[in-house]
Formats: sequence, C-alpha cells, structure tokens
Amino acid sequence: MLEVSFDKTMGNFTLQSSFSSDRGVLGILGSSGCGKSLTLKCIAGLYSPDKGQIKLNGKELFNSDAKVNIPPRKRNIGYVFQNYALFPHLTVYKNIAYGVKHLDKKTRYDKIVEMIGKMQLSGLENRYPSQLSGGQQQRVALARTLITEPELLLLDEPFSAIDSNTKYLLEDELLSIIRNNYHGIVLLVTHNIEEAYRLCDRILIIDKGKTLQIGQKEEIIRSPSSLTAARITGCKNFLNVDLLGEEDGYLVIKSKELVLRARKTATELQPKMVAGVRAHDLRISSKFTNEPNTFECEVIEKIEGIFSTTIIVNCRGNIFQVEVSKYNCPHLTNCKCKKLMLHIPADRIFLVNSEQNECN
Repeated sequence: MLEVSFDKTMGNFTLQSSFSSDRGVLGILGSSGCGKSLTLKCIAGLYSPDKGQIKLNGKELFNSDAKVNIPPRKRNIGYVFQNYALFPHLTVYKNIAYGVKHLDKKTRYDKIVEMIGKMQLSGLENRYPSQLSGGQQQRVALARTLITEPELLLLDEPFSAIDSNTKYLLEDELLSIIRNNYHGIVLLVTHNIEEAYRLCDRILIIDKGKTLQIGQKEEIIRSPSSLTAARITGCKNFLNVDLLGEEDGYLVIKSKELVLRARKTATELQPKMVAGVRAHDLRISSKFTNEPNTFECEVIEKIEGIFSTTIIVNCRGNIFQVEVSKYNCPHLTNCKCKKLMLHIPADRIFLVNSEQNECN
C-alpha cells in the first residue's frame, strides 16, 4: 500500500497531494503543469516535500514531523522517465546490469539473462540504445527497473514521444510485462483519458496541484465529481439546468426548452446545476420515436474522423456533440438529413455543481 499526503511549493505553484493506492495500476490524469510529474518525483525522493508524509507498505519514506527522508536509492522504487533515460554509451546488457551492479558476478549474470528473456530482448544484448526501436528501448528501460525488484513502479508519460502507429503496440507490451512480470504498485502519469482508461485500473485526477477525484475508472467516467473532472476526462456536452423535481424515480431537469429525466446521483442537489453527457452515450436516428428523453434536433455540422463521425446538433436551443461509428451506423454518418431524432439516455446523464458559467 502506498499512502501519500504532502505539500510541495515551487515558485508560485503549490502541490497538495493526498491519495493511497494498492496493487494494480493507478493512472494520474491531468493537464500539463498540474503537478503529475512532481508527484512522482516527490514520491521517488528526487524532490523533498515541504511537509507531510509518504509511506510504502508500512515503511515511512518521508515524514516532516519525524524528520524522516529516505534517500532515493534506498526507497526501492523504480522510475521510468518519458525518454527512458538509457545510458547511450552502454549496451543493452550493461544498461540492465546497472541496476544490480552490487550483486556478485554469477548472481548478477543469472538475473540479467533471465530478465533479457522475459523482456524478449534476446539477441540484442550487445546493441546500443541508438540501434534500438522505440519498443525495444522501452523494454530495456523496464528491464533495468524491474530487475531491482521495486515495490513501486513509477511511469512518467512513457508514450508521450511515440507516434500513434506504434503507441498501441507498446501499450499492449507494457500491460503484458506488468501483468506477467510485476506484482507491485504502479503509478502511470498521463494527460490522455483514453490512455488512462486502457492501461489503468483506477484513475486519480489532479488539477492545479490538487486532487479532484480518485476511484475505479468506470466510476470516474460515469460519475465525475466536478465540472473540472468531467472536462479533464473528455466530456464535451454540458448544460446549465434547473432542477424541477422527481418523477418515477428520476430527477426532472430543464435546460432552455429541453426537459429531461436524469438518474439520481450522490452529488448534493442544488436548484441550479450542470448536467453532462458524453458524446458516445448519445444516440441519433432518422426514425421518429416516442421514447423518453428523445427529441427532434437539427444537424449543424459533421466532423469526419477515421473511425467515427462527430455530428453536432441543436436540440431546442442546446448544442450537443454526438459520436457515431462509421461502421455500425454508416447510414447516419452519410445521411444528408437536416433533421434527426436525438436520444439522451437518462442513466448516462450526470449532475455536478456549477463552477463557471460556460455551458449552453
């Protein structure tokens, strides 16, 4: 178990980090400059917090009150940087050997050979980093880290410098390596919600140095705790709504001329709130239906993507972005209709308190 609760000020920026994580992959999600990488560096001991404490599996790594601050090399934490930080003048074998140079010769050799096999690096032992592909460099960096048997693995945007064609392959490799060769705690920093969702079990959202929300990834997407958390996780459809009451177990909300049913949430309800719904949860059809929460809408624009089309519609004065699969609904993505039916599933609408008046 990793337990974190500390403050760190650098210039005009203050990081207030507070969370805990057990085995599995925790994604730390937020925009650039929010404090994601600084969080990792403080945990690793590369920076010292101003106050607070950090505990790993019951052992105190930092405690400002007790004057505890374990040096980075003694924390048993593995850190993989964005650019992998391989030694360019060392071969694959010697890069991996660097982490276990304190062991006797035979033990060191056996561990390196075993790790090379696990990481599918056989035959590359004598190559230098410049002679390796991006995926091979990633495996060497992970091998050098995992050979030390760290209790905690920190991954700082490991795919940020990789082209999209290679990215998905490397993500699959990373997941396979972690699941098959590592059973500790993993923190993965990213600014990409799709990457966090694919790779992580739980997600921690940071904004402007503060923890906004932490939980299972499905819950984070389904029920963001705030407007900012919803934006960071990729939601684009927001409505300023009035809460009218309850009906048949649903909340009744109104935005302009649009009256909707929405599921009840744990959020403390206010007379005026913000309703959000994700683009992929909306449905559109060219056929008229009396289904609840279904309304005629006007098509404003279509934005073509590789696998999906974003259809922007006006529904009773409210603007929605609807994501439609090109393969499952080609009749809609190619449709020339100016009028369609928009369905807004009640159980996919979430409510949050208003932070700023930016919605439709």
